[in-house]
Amino acid sequence: MAHWVQRPGRALPGPGALADRWPPGALARLGPRAVAGLGWWRWRDSGRGGCWARSPGDASPLPARTRLLQWGRAKSGRGRARGASHVRSRPGGKSQPRLAGRGRRPGLGPRAPGGPAQTRAMGRCHLRRLLLLLLLGLLGAAAAGPPLPGSAEQRCFCQVTGYLDDCTCDVETIDTFNNNKLFPRLNKLLESDYFRHYKVNLKKPCPFWNDSSHCGIRDCAVKPCAPNEVPGGIESASFKYSEEASKHAGECEEAKRLGAVNESLSEETQRAMLQWTQHEDSSDNFCEADDVQSPDAEYVDLLLNPERYTGYKGPEAWKIWNSIYEENCFKPRTIERPLNPLASGRGNSFYSWLEGLCVEKRAFYKLISGLHASINIHLSARYLLQDTWLGTTWGHNITEFQHRFDEVLTQGEGSKRLKNLYFLYLIELRAMSKVLPFFERPGFQLFTGNKNRDTQTKNQLLEILHLTKSFPLHFDENSFFAGNKKEAAKLKEEFRLHFRNISRIMDCVGCLKCRLWGKLQTQGLGTALKILFSQKLIENMPESGPSYGFQLTRQEIVSFFNAFGRISTSIRELENFKNLLRNM
Repeated sequence: MAHWVQRPGRALPGPGALADRWPPGALARLGPRAVAGLGWWRWRDSGRGGCWARSPGDASPLPARTRLLQWGRAKSGRGRARGASHVRSRPGGKSQPRLAGRGRRPGLGPRAPGGPAQTRAMGRCHLRRLLLLLLLGLLGAAAAGPPLPGSAEQRCFCQVTGYLDDCTCDVETIDTFNNNKLFPRLNKLLESDYFRHYKVNLKKPCPFWNDSSHCGIRDCAVKPCAPNEVPGGIESASFKYSEEASKHAGECEEAKRLGAVNESLSEETQRAMLQWTQHEDSSDNFCEADDVQSPDAEYVDLLLNPERYTGYKGPEAWKIWNSIYEENCFKPRTIERPLNPLASGRGNSFYSWLEGLCVEKRAFYKLISGLHASINIHLSARYLLQDTWLGTTWGHNITEFQHRFDEVLTQGEGSKRLKNLYFLYLIELRAMSKVLPFFERPGFQLFTGNKNRDTQTKNQLLEILHLTKSFPLHFDENSFFAGNKKEAAKLKEEFRLHFRNISRIMDCVGCLKCRLWGKLQTQGLGTALKILFSQKLIENMPESGPSYGFQLTRQEIVSFFNAFGRISTSIRELENFKNLLRNM
């Protein structure tokens, strides 16, 4: 039977998926928008050759270049399979199949009888077809517009090189250290039971605006762990992560039960235990942590709920990021961010304003921008490429990556975003190296209930922390909050409150999976800042026994390492995208 092309109005895949069915380059020149109007066509035999005709039942007009494309489809010889039938037109609109005999040319009508007149007619027909194909190419080239300058790889990465602003480290050193040394080890650590289970409350209402709606997209859902899926040691002691911590926390709970005064404990011990119970609400915390004892808090297996593209986008997602940037990054409303979808201007004065800020406020913006860039890389690297009854396929979406980071498509913003990602990496890497004494203490355990596995996990953790200390070009956090002590303390408190506010905005995210990873990564970054600004407390910790001056809960530990794992993964994915763009 004859080959019939796609009906109009039905969504078609992109040009690459149909390249094997159309003339080479035709779809690439026209693009999916022109192809989307294809109608029903068939071969009509007039007795003197033949032509492709549109179905009488479909009278909607088609653009000229689409008609040419369909004519080219017939000319390419792929209009039907070998041995298929042509459709002979009959009065009354009926058609009768006719088998293609031996020697018939695929996609063309039956050979006409010979003769000079017939030969001349066929020659004129071929000439018209050649002219039409030439016109098709010209129209396609005009529709495609002028080519973008440089290669796809250069437009995304040519500016992402050399030294970073406000740092003494360069991009190449970070790439080598992360991709070859740190990333493989860290990725293996995060697969362990201790680090893959994270307790979170995804039911907290948004504290800033009345919006209780949730994303209804299938991939936005989060599957919590069943009670029997969480290791017993984790569930029975959500923040009692070591034997010593459990012992002293138990004493504290017993003291609280017996009353306000416990004569069996010294005044100093009572004061220390009070600090233990209240340390989560101290001024050193940069995030508003979830109450893990809340009945709405549930354990989530992070490996079974990976961060990837969910389809959550548009005004709701813009509202979240706009609230973060516009209200919490020390920016006056008169200054507009470049490419802000909710603003009218172009943000031409933004970077001159940013350069005029103190180093702390400038770093704050870079951290948020770097986190935003990292999330966008994850969404582009784990994109839903195919969803059929056979299953789903996730992978790298180069077009999505270019849309977010191409130097031309983002009007120069792409390279700045990627450099801010590297700045964020340095900040969290520095925190990893500074917190080593806290985890080196003999009494500290990553407790899950499996002693042998817990020991192995701690050894892996210490190996990674020692590796981070060997990094040659660490960020110098001593440049933060220096100078006048009173002004520095005021700025630090303002810095902390702004970031704490961002952690609360995560409860306004409508996509539950996006909310999960947003809360985890903001808490992880907040924990990194807490570590950096608690240097003296960490240095003065006793080698044995609990440290009442500096503490990390299990939630802080899990979020900190997983958040840095996300940043490390983003750096590694940049190498993958470089290779993909280079081979385009």
